[in-house]
Amino acid sequence: MFTSFEEFKFFQSFRIPVEANDDVRCMIEYENEFGKFEFIKDAKLEDVSVTGIGFITGARLSVGTNIRMSINFKRLRIDIEGHVVRSFGYEIEEDIMLYGIEIDSEDQQNMRRFLEQYTSSFSPDRARECLTNLALSERYKKATESIEVFSLMLSLFKDITSFGSQETFLKSMLEEITRILNSQRASIFLINPQTNELEAVSALGIDKEILKFDYRKGIAGSVFTTGVALNIDCKTDKVRFNDHFDEKTGFETKSILCHPITNREDKVIGVIEVLNKRNEDRFTMEDEKTMKVLSLIFSSVFHNYNPISEKSMIRRFSTPYDREHAYIGRSPQTNEMRRAILKLKDLDTCLTIQGETGTGKRLMAQIIHNEGKRGLNNFEILNCKGVDHQELWKKIVGTGNEDSVLEQNIGGTIVFHEIASLPLKYQEKLFHILKNRRIEGSKISLDSRVIFTSSVDLTKLANEEGEFNLELLDYLSTSVLNVVPLRKRAQDIDDLLSYFLRKECRKQGLLLKEFSDEIKEELRAYDWPGNISELQKAVEKAVLYNPKAHVITKLKTGGATPIVDMSKASIKGLDNIPFARDYNIPLKDRVALVEREMILAEIKRNGGNKSKAAKEMGISREALRKKLLISDTVLEDIQKDKDEKSAA
Repeated sequence: MFTSFEEFKFFQSFRIPVEANDDVRCMIEYENEFGKFEFIKDAKLEDVSVTGIGFITGARLSVGTNIRMSINFKRLRIDIEGHVVRSFGYEIEEDIMLYGIEIDSEDQQNMRRFLEQYTSSFSPDRARECLTNLALSERYKKATESIEVFSLMLSLFKDITSFGSQETFLKSMLEEITRILNSQRASIFLINPQTNELEAVSALGIDKEILKFDYRKGIAGSVFTTGVALNIDCKTDKVRFNDHFDEKTGFETKSILCHPITNREDKVIGVIEVLNKRNEDRFTMEDEKTMKVLSLIFSSVFHNYNPISEKSMIRRFSTPYDREHAYIGRSPQTNEMRRAILKLKDLDTCLTIQGETGTGKRLMAQIIHNEGKRGLNNFEILNCKGVDHQELWKKIVGTGNEDSVLEQNIGGTIVFHEIASLPLKYQEKLFHILKNRRIEGSKISLDSRVIFTSSVDLTKLANEEGEFNLELLDYLSTSVLNVVPLRKRAQDIDDLLSYFLRKECRKQGLLLKEFSDEIKEELRAYDWPGNISELQKAVEKAVLYNPKAHVITKLKTGGATPIVDMSKASIKGLDNIPFARDYNIPLKDRVALVEREMILAEIKRNGGNKSKAAKEMGISREALRKKLLISDTVLEDIQKDKDEKSAA
C-alpha cells in the first residue's frame, strides 16, 4: 500500500483546528525500532477529523511509524491507534515537524464520539466558522500548501521509482486508486497507432486482453480524442456510452471517471478510467481533483511513450500537431461542439462555421480537418478579409506560373476565412467553380473539402443588404456550425485561463504561474467582447506584467495598460437581444427590450447587486425596477400575441 497515496487522502481531508483553550489533552506514543512504544513529551495536537489527526513535535518520525494516542476531553477519554502517513516542516525557522496520522478503521467510531462531544462545545461563531471553512475550502490556496503538494509529488515519484516491474507498479496503483476513489474497477489504456485502438495495459477486475477498441468509441475514446476529462453518470448523461464490454462481461457500468494521460511532448497517449462509485450515482468533485493528480503520475510513467505511424488514422501522432489544436472547456455548450465535430469531421460537403470575432472559428476548422478522414492531407486557410482580393483570386484560380490552390490541395481542406469580405464579383465565380468542381479551362477535378467562416449574418447580408451572392449562400448553407461566444459559456473561462497561462509561461521560459481567486472571479464576471482571442491576449499581458510573481493578484501593474478594462464590458450587438430587430414591434417596446438586456448585463457585472448596478448606470434603484417591469410587460404582450396567432 502506498503511504504517499494515504498522505494525499489525508492532505485533502477537512480537519478541525484544535485551540489552546479547548482543554483537549493528548498523550502520544510511537513504536521504536525495537517494537516498544516511547512517549513523545512535546507532542501538541494541531487538528482532528474522523479519520485522522495532526500533531506537532520536535521528534523525528518516519512515514509508516505506528502511533498510540489517548485523548481526554471533559469526562470523555478515548484510546486510538494509527500510523504516520505524512510529515512536513511546521515552521521554516524552527526544528518542528507536523505529522499526519491516519486512524485505524476500528478506532474511527471512537473518534466520532469524541468529535460529537468536542464540536458541541463550540460557540455559535466558531461552529459557523468551521462550517464555512468546510463549505468554501479551496485546495492549494496558500503558499505553504503549494509546498506541501510539491512534497507530496516527490513522495509519489519515489513510489514510482521504487518498483522494478512496471506491470507490478501499475497493478498496485490501480488497487490503490479503487480504494481511494471507493470504486469497483480501474483500467489504464494506451493507444496503439498500428491498429488505431486503445488497448488496456493494466486492468483491475477484468482480463485486460479483451479491453481494446477503436480510439473514437465510448467515453474513453471521447476523452482520448478531445483531451478533456469526463465525469459521467451513465443513466442520465446524454453521451455516447459504449456498452459493448458490459454485454460481453455481464458487468453493469453505472458511473465513469476518465482522464487523459499525456507524454513528455504533452500529447494525449491514453486514458485512465475508473468505474462505478460505490453508494453514489457519480464521482465527486474531490474525486476529479484526485484523478488529476493520478493522471500526472501515469503521465510520468509513460512520458517516453511516443506512438508514431505514418498510416495511422490518429492525426495527432502521424503529424506534429500539439495541444494548441484542442477545443478547451467543459461547459454544456463546449461538449455540444465536440459532438458536432464528431458528426461533421468525415463529411465531404462544404461547411460554414459562424461566430463572433475571436471565438476560434479557424481553430474549429483545423480540429475538424485533423480529426476527419482528410487529416493526413494539406490544410490551407485563405483569409478573405484585409487582403488584396485580386491577388487572392489569382491564388484561388492559379496563374500561368502557379497552380491553383484548389488544385494543389487535392484530398485536403481549404478554409475561406471571413467569406463575407470577398467581393460580390468573386463570390459568383467561386460558386460556379465549387459547383462544377473544376476551374474553367482546367482538366483537373477538384477534391478539397471547403469550409467557410463568417463573423456576420450571411443570410441578412444577402437578403436585406444585397451584399452576398444568393447562390453561394444556398451552397454554403448545406451544413452550418454556430460557435457560441465566450460570455455564454462562462464555465470554460477557468479552463481557458489555465491553458493559456501554462502555454505562455512555457513560451517565456518561466515557472508556471496562477491567478488569485479574486482575479479569477473578476475575469469570470467580464463579458469578453473579444471572446477567446481577447482572453488569450489578456493572459499574455498578465505574464508580461508579472514576470516574478508566482500568483497574479492585479489586473494592472504600474502604468501598464489593464489586462482587461472592466469598465468597458460590452454587450454584443442587437442580434443577441430578443425581438430587437423585429420591425413589427413598436420602437419604444424594442428600446425597452434593449434596456432590459443592458440592465441585466450590468446587474451580472456587479455580482447581482441591483442597487450597485443602478448607481453604475446613473439611475435610481426604483427606476431600474420600473424599467424591468415595463420590459416584462412587453415580453408578456409579445408572447400573448404569438399564442393568439398560433391558436388562430
